[in-house]
Amino acid sequence: MKSIKKLGIWMDHSIAHLIEFSENSFEIETIETKFTHEEKEKSLAKGESFMHNKEKQLLSDYYKKIAKIILNYNKVLLFGPTSAKTELFNILKEDDRFAKIKIYIKETDKMNAYQRERFIIEHFSSPLYK
Repeated sequence: MKSIKKLGIWMDHSIAHLIEFSENSFEIETIETKFTHEEKEKSLAKGESFMHNKEKQLLSDYYKKIAKIILNYNKVLLFGPTSAKTELFNILKEDDRFAKIKIYIKETDKMNAYQRERFIIEHFSSPLYK
């Protein structure tokens, strides 16, 4: 029987903490958007329209990096305090490559590393999500 790979992603619009859930360990990876405060200032100097286009492009790149990793999993939990998780989910549901991946979305506050890990353990340990 093929094992089910599970991934929890706490995210906002600037950073995503990817945490693999397994019986033995957590593998943690962090992905950050390239749209930093400095990038925003540089882009804004060229005009507000340019800044919004740059932000949109860099956010799209950020979501693509996360999506590429999600393809390696069967079940994924997207959680965090902003709409970033829903924006990513909407992108994923338009792509047939993600059709067989079960994706859950939950609203949470900001969390430290321990809280994120506990949240993922509780989610995937629940009989509803096994």
